[in-house]
Amino acid sequence: MKRILLLTLAVLLAALFSSALAEDGGASRVLPLISVRTADPGEGTAFATEPVNRYVAERIASWTPGYVIPPEPYYVDCTVSCTGADGSPEPDGAQAQVKVRGNWTTSYKKKPLRIKFKNKQPLCGLNGGRAFKNWVLLAEYKDLSMLRNKAAFDLGHKILGEELYCSDCALVEVELNGEYWGVYLLAEQQECAEGRVDVPEPKKEETNTDVGYFLEFDGYYFLEDRLQTFTINYAGFAPLIPFNGDGGARPFTPLSTGPNGKNDVGYTIKSSIRSENQRIALRDFVANVYRIMYAAAYQNRALEMTSDRHGTVPSDMTPRQAVEAVADVDSLARMYILSEITCDPDIYFSSFFISVDLSENGAGRLRFEAPWDFDSAMGNRYVCVDAKGFHAANVVDDVDHHYKAINPWLAVLMQEDWFRDIIRDRWTSLYDSGALLNTVDMIRADSKTYEAAFTRNYQRWSNMADKSPLDYELNRDAFACRTEAESAEQLAHWLERRIGFLNGFWHR
Repeated sequence: MKRILLLTLAVLLAALFSSALAEDGGASRVLPLISVRTADPGEGTAFATEPVNRYVAERIASWTPGYVIPPEPYYVDCTVSCTGADGSPEPDGAQAQVKVRGNWTTSYKKKPLRIKFKNKQPLCGLNGGRAFKNWVLLAEYKDLSMLRNKAAFDLGHKILGEELYCSDCALVEVELNGEYWGVYLLAEQQECAEGRVDVPEPKKEETNTDVGYFLEFDGYYFLEDRLQTFTINYAGFAPLIPFNGDGGARPFTPLSTGPNGKNDVGYTIKSSIRSENQRIALRDFVANVYRIMYAAAYQNRALEMTSDRHGTVPSDMTPRQAVEAVADVDSLARMYILSEITCDPDIYFSSFFISVDLSENGAGRLRFEAPWDFDSAMGNRYVCVDAKGFHAANVVDDVDHHYKAINPWLAVLMQEDWFRDIIRDRWTSLYDSGALLNTVDMIRADSKTYEAAFTRNYQRWSNMADKSPLDYELNRDAFACRTEAESAEQLAHWLERRIGFLNGFWHR
């Protein structure tokens, strides 16, 4: 009976919040409101509460007696309206589909969502008001500040610059079929498109290999269709020297199913490909780029690709020139800086994105861009809790502390003085401009500006008052926070200290 009464109270409170928002015409809102209404009114909110990623559900079932596998995420037809904080509508009742998205985050009560419009639509003025079909709503459930992804994207834009893609974003409030659903971070879908990751995908009938590709370094690759995945052996699993700032690290073999018996991390091709030839061409190109980078950094020799890109041969170039011929090293240096600042615990496993344009007019070099997924980063989980040390190109614990791993792309060039000089120059320019510490100021300002919206969110959801579903996700400092304001300050203070620590090493 007590559980029924609590459930009834929660429903009444949610209805009250939605009613209050509607009655005052949005006067109490400081954020845009995205309203999703399903074509079938009888759907309710089941599409957003019940589904769980099948792989995640099976993992949970393996250690939870009596756990019933829920449905997988599924699309439902809907209309989407967005009312700006100033009352302006954009769009107003656009036809779309919506579903739960994500991996482990689908197991939480408040789940992230993906919106797929029937026709391209702008949304909240993001990305200069460009229109796209695909958008995402990040729930920020395990980040009690709800500002980590927003801060990371802000840093990403500053560090990557105009040349490299980073999602735009905006905090919004969401209602589903008239029921208040809380604060979300509206962001862009990681995809190939003009204005996003801008590489030319093959047309439907094209099977030629000289096209553009977008891919993810992804530990979940085995869940995808074979045509969309591949693995490489990292120059025969040759050992890397982790970067820990003092040069005394012991060699470490890249993550593999090989000598260390670890879980494999492969690649998921996020762009459209049409043939096995394209998959193999991309696999061989990526493997050969790494081989060229390793030969330059660890053997002081230059290799170049054969004309068909399926192999490598000795080259007359210098080792550095050989690397720069196949990889955009400036983009890699910039991604290192962002990864090192944020201390993302998943850096060895997923959400690390790469693109390449192998078309006739393309650069033909791997480019590192499209940073993603920072809700566990920046002092939230048990990684760099004191904001010190080196993380991005170092050996790290996997998130379950079963084994140690390394991101080979971030580590492979770190022994090269010329590559560290690129990092040092970029860091010095960023720090001296004040851009990095401005993000700290933004966190504190956002927490105050959107206080009313955050309050409504935590009245709707219980994860601030009851952190038991998150106890393995949060370090002691993050767990101790009692309000969004305390969580935001914990994040801001951590980031301030992190930037100070790295500045002591990287500033010229």
